[in-house]
Amino acid sequence: EKNIILSEKNEISLLPLLYQAVISAVNDIFMQWSFPLFNFSLFSVIICCILSSLTWHTLLLTLQYLSCCLIFILTFLHILYASLWRLAMVRKNKNRHSSGGRGGRIGSGPSSTVSCSIPELQKFVPGESLKRPGFVSAGESYIVKANHFKLTYNETLCRYHVLIDPKPTSAGDVMIQLAKLYGQSRLGGRLPAYDGKKSLYTSRPFPFTCEAFKVTLPDQENILCGLPRGKRHFRVQITLDKVLFGRIDSEEFYQAFNTILRELFLGRYCLVGRSFYKSQPGEGLKNCCGFYQRIQNTQMGISLNIDISCKPFINPLPVINLVALLLNRDISDDPFDFCERLKVSKDLCDVEVNFTLEKNADKKYRITGLTSQGSSQLPCPCDDSGTGKTVVEYFKETYRRTIRSRVPCLKVRDQEKPTTYLPMEVCEISDAKQISYLLSVACQHPMDHEKTILQTVNPYNEDPHAKEFGITFENKLTIVKGRVLPPPVLKFNDQGKVKEFLPKVGKWNMRLKQMVKGGEVNTWACINFASDITHAAAVAFCDELAVMCVISGMNFKGDPVLPLVNAKPNHVRPFLKKHYQRFMEILRPLHKELDLLIVILPDKNGTLYGDIKRICETDLGLVSQCCLAKHVLKMKPQYLTNIALKINMKVGGRNTVLLDAVVGNLPRVSNTPTIIFGADVSHPHHGEGRSSPSIAAVVASQDWPEVTNYAGLVRPQARHEEIIQGLFNENDCGSGCISGGMIKEHLISFMRSTGHIPRRIIFYRDVVSKGRLNMVLEHELSAIKKACASLDPIYNPQVTIIMVQKQHHTRLFAGNYGVGSTIFQSGNVLPGTVVDKEICHPTDFDFYLCSHAGTKGVSRPVRYHVLWDENNFTANALQILTNHLCYTDARCTSSVSIVPPVHYAHLLASRAR
Repeated sequence: EKNIILSEKNEISLLPLLYQAVISAVNDIFMQWSFPLFNFSLFSVIICCILSSLTWHTLLLTLQYLSCCLIFILTFLHILYASLWRLAMVRKNKNRHSSGGRGGRIGSGPSSTVSCSIPELQKFVPGESLKRPGFVSAGESYIVKANHFKLTYNETLCRYHVLIDPKPTSAGDVMIQLAKLYGQSRLGGRLPAYDGKKSLYTSRPFPFTCEAFKVTLPDQENILCGLPRGKRHFRVQITLDKVLFGRIDSEEFYQAFNTILRELFLGRYCLVGRSFYKSQPGEGLKNCCGFYQRIQNTQMGISLNIDISCKPFINPLPVINLVALLLNRDISDDPFDFCERLKVSKDLCDVEVNFTLEKNADKKYRITGLTSQGSSQLPCPCDDSGTGKTVVEYFKETYRRTIRSRVPCLKVRDQEKPTTYLPMEVCEISDAKQISYLLSVACQHPMDHEKTILQTVNPYNEDPHAKEFGITFENKLTIVKGRVLPPPVLKFNDQGKVKEFLPKVGKWNMRLKQMVKGGEVNTWACINFASDITHAAAVAFCDELAVMCVISGMNFKGDPVLPLVNAKPNHVRPFLKKHYQRFMEILRPLHKELDLLIVILPDKNGTLYGDIKRICETDLGLVSQCCLAKHVLKMKPQYLTNIALKINMKVGGRNTVLLDAVVGNLPRVSNTPTIIFGADVSHPHHGEGRSSPSIAAVVASQDWPEVTNYAGLVRPQARHEEIIQGLFNENDCGSGCISGGMIKEHLISFMRSTGHIPRRIIFYRDVVSKGRLNMVLEHELSAIKKACASLDPIYNPQVTIIMVQKQHHTRLFAGNYGVGSTIFQSGNVLPGTVVDKEICHPTDFDFYLCSHAGTKGVSRPVRYHVLWDENNFTANALQILTNHLCYTDARCTSSVSIVPPVHYAHLLASRAR
């Protein structure tokens, strides 16, 4: 309609517009088929250029009719040609099987069909893996050290089956007692390693193949088991099960040596998972440093990965003391303000506590929140007499305990009562795992971290169990030949003084540079929720931010719709809705919308940030940008630049692109239309209810060849489910089926935004547990293939699936800490450091990439493991592409540690939660 109005005003012929309408309809038809065979834009432009001079006032009516008929004839011929081409392709590919490419574990390509003619993948083939195509040769040679230690061992082990009758509370205590009683006699002086269940390992056979032993636990052990005072007798039968020969690449050897290495420290350390700690006595909550160990199969043989780890240890701690630590103040009888109440509620929600005044000390209560009133104003729900006693009165009469009157109470629940109020001082936390996320771990310089690891390795070689099994280590970190990949050249707007820039040490700034595509913010407003930020300071910050946006290349109007508003965080929803109506009363008559809402938050805002984002994005449909008060006061240029970059992306701009993408040199991407996916699953954590689902998020690039703009989709799924269920779904109906899912939606969106059909799919997936890796790969690759086939039976793009793992314990250290070999001050390895030798898998296609410039602590490289590859990536191509993508994150002016699609998916899943 707008085009027709424009044509009437300017006397432009309606014929080109009519043709464009027809072509648009044809495109929509093919989009419904979800397979646009041709890009009609060029054909449309040619016809429109020919007919652009035709107007109602200059040509005869006959010519108009002839021109109109010509348009429809050409359109019909075009559709007929496309249909014939499609029919020919279907016949050509009718009996064709996919050529696949280098794949592992699952066959690729359609081989049979399920309902709705969607091809089904070949069945899963266990044991097959993708082979490494070669090693990286790009960049400069760079010697690094890794916290892996080469292990030598006896290649012969004996495994025995252990049966204990009756079943003990602690099987390990029984076996320790057995070794003390019979170690030098009937066991022949062997030092066995017990896995705590049914397997016992020795370096040499016992003098028997099957024998029974009687073991008696002392009285104290019986008491700990909850039994009456007196000795308890056990019958332990040990039977030779198998003699193991060979290498540790078998699962049996892997389990055996992990059991043996664990045995080295069980008597002296506290085992938590794969880490050992020396718990230090003391009252309250504290971090204890220990070490992590894990056997790995690498190119240099069997290696032991050792790293430093920290964990909270706790003695029974009253909740009131923990709250004092959280708020960093003494909890006397002062009431909590709104922000303090929000913070405590968020940190302690869903944590289990014991009620110290109750006879049943084992009974657990789960914290659901904090009351808004003090205990002297709360009616006690535990009072069944109906006298209306307050919590203070109830506890004073019932338990003779004086409770702080103005301090809020804990809202708790158990199986008997849905809601109960308990004072903080009569509750205690006994499980440190619940609140481990509340502790921060001190950072070590890489050189100090390396020394601590070496000190941990020293006791290994002297341990009796290590000598028994012939285990020895080299007391030095593994020297690895790595490479430093060159950084990409970044392309900025040609209107800036600096049009191209080569980042140094993974960082750059926006000085003398402008964004590639600046967004527009014509209408904006600001709300200040921070009480310690004055009106003048908030106005000055908004002015500086507007100036920075303009300097960076955005079209940012300087004046807000209404003057800055100060607000209290008590009633966020009604306040935001009220002021949104005020903004729209001004903008609606002008046919405008509010482009941006700037929100200033207090530093300790609890759930305020989440509430504002949820209201703006789900209730009001607003783009918002939150800023903390501490940054508003400082107004550092770098912070203003980062905020400007975020705003520009939110309003549809583009900050920077890779020069290689512009000139067509991006490996495997520039030469063929490619869509890049990122996927992550966010699981419920402490502070969320038991009914909270897991959230799956999938993002995909929406531009080519730049690959900088991404769109995202989220789906809730079953709690703690690692497989993404919403990649493809198929709903049966009476007349056929309706197929959809996140993959299909992203593919259609890519086609519409770029006008190209993606011929390559690169799928970066956040890592899953090793035990479910094959299952996840089988399901998700199948979902991708089915989603493509649902668009068209012959549509079979080449797929590459890469697992992205950041939660591991491999660390890289510089070969020397001289000038130029590390990042200045931090001592970390240089950004772009990549390792695919020595410490990587012997045959699988994996590599470690440290793409960011670590400025604090020890940089953690990210492990990329290629599970499926039909695009035939070389080591150079994939590692350069991944490193280049890490320079395209829209949120900062530095390279990031993890590839942006996965980073965006993680942020999206967190936002959805």
